[in-house]
Amino acid sequence: LAFCSQRNFKIELFVAFIVILLGIILGFSNTDLSVIIIISALVLVCELLNSIIEFTLDAVYKNQYSKLVEMAKDMSAGMVLLISMVSVIIGILIFFPYLF
Repeated sequence: LAFCSQRNFKIELFVAFIVILLGIILGFSNTDLSVIIIISALVLVCELLNSIIEFTLDAVYKNQYSKLVEMAKDMSAGMVLLISMVSVIIGILIFFPYLF
């Protein structure tokens, strides 16, 4: 369901696939590849949690504006942004030695 309805989930899944494939092609150690897989899964899980929070709040508050709902949605989106930034940093740390 998330794959069909959530554009960001599709993008993140595609990026995860490419990153994992590159890790295999570049001959990452089992540990490095495991970290890449775990952090990719964590980004996807956070995106799903963000969608769950947004859909739940929309259903409960029937899409009516509320400052608290807006704040909760912003925080859940921030969670995805934070883990995405952390995953990029981890990716750079892992990919750098294999590329240079």
